[in-house]
Amino acid sequence: MVMRVYKLNIFNNKKITACKCIIREKGKCTVVRMDARKALLYKRIGEPAKKLVHCKLCSHYCIIKEGEVGKCLVRKNIGGTLYSLNWGKSAGFAIDPIEKKPFFHFKPGTRVLSFGTPGCNFRCLNCQNWDLSQAVREGGSNALGVPTTTPLQIARMAKENKADGIAYTYSEPTIFYEYAKDTVLACRKMGLSAFHLFVSNGYFTREMLQEVEREKLLAGIRIDLKFTNDEKYMQVCAAHVQIVKDNIKRVHALKGQIALEVIALIIPTLNDSEEELREMCKFVSSVGKEIPLHFSRFYPQYKMQGLAPTPEKTLLRAREIAKEEGLEYAYIGNTDLKGVENTRCPKCNALLVERDRYLIGKNVFGKLSEKERKNPKCPQCGYGINITI
Repeated sequence: MVMRVYKLNIFNNKKITACKCIIREKGKCTVVRMDARKALLYKRIGEPAKKLVHCKLCSHYCIIKEGEVGKCLVRKNIGGTLYSLNWGKSAGFAIDPIEKKPFFHFKPGTRVLSFGTPGCNFRCLNCQNWDLSQAVREGGSNALGVPTTTPLQIARMAKENKADGIAYTYSEPTIFYEYAKDTVLACRKMGLSAFHLFVSNGYFTREMLQEVEREKLLAGIRIDLKFTNDEKYMQVCAAHVQIVKDNIKRVHALKGQIALEVIALIIPTLNDSEEELREMCKFVSSVGKEIPLHFSRFYPQYKMQGLAPTPEKTLLRAREIAKEEGLEYAYIGNTDLKGVENTRCPKCNALLVERDRYLIGKNVFGKLSEKERKNPKCPQCGYGINITI
């Protein structure tokens, strides 16, 4: 027997119908919000009576018992069906420069509508957005009690604010994949030409990336490479480094369809040694010397309040190492250092894009013809530049 209890939510002075579904089964009563969308990318496994599901969205590949949640805490097995509990539970809406994500080699100077949802498949002790990413872990299910914002409403926000694209960020977009996908489809239905970007920890599955590729859902993915040491990855993030490395390779293999940029937060005493920095740069360069690599300054956050901010000299040395290892584009973020966010030609060193934090000064690609945009080159020496205009 299924009963539906309807209630009204208000968003932007418009009434939206939401509801709860009460499922009665063998004397048990389970309440499921109807805005908790049925999940994608999972499989029922084992004996039907056990109602086990195997989640294939992130690389934890959780096997979830009936009534329990996965490691992300926002995907729940209810009666043998997996639900996304954070569908529609968006927070932190903002119009940002794309450089803030940071994306430096994808449509510089454009503006994106940014948002995330509660929950994450990592447990990063240093997370700067822990109040969102770890909201369910820290505050329980009440963290999901925010008003629902539908994909259509997000598409309208993007249109009304004249955003060039939408960035799924602040928390890990993989674990609100259904919501992100529905938003992409809502934008398409409205006829918006907006691009879509994931700011990701790189722990999605091959199955998710294959669907993204097949349905052309994303134009870019920025991946965090937090450490090169697996023990540190597990200690700080509760994850494995090789999975992230493999996904960097997989996204790079989609060059031309999905733009890739990599960021490394440099944390004193954890990944700031010459050896670790060189290993990181060697790996990225081995995948593609044209991949933009961002070194970001650490500030004490969440459960790492006892560490000092990253010394600027460490970041400058990291950038030098990146160049020594053959990387063509290496940047420093989260500082006031001058010139470290500019894009220069790897061959002749000509200034191509000048940046001051999130502000664009000079941009030699700003007035290219449609034909020239497809194959950007340095106007001074003709060297091909890995950038999407």
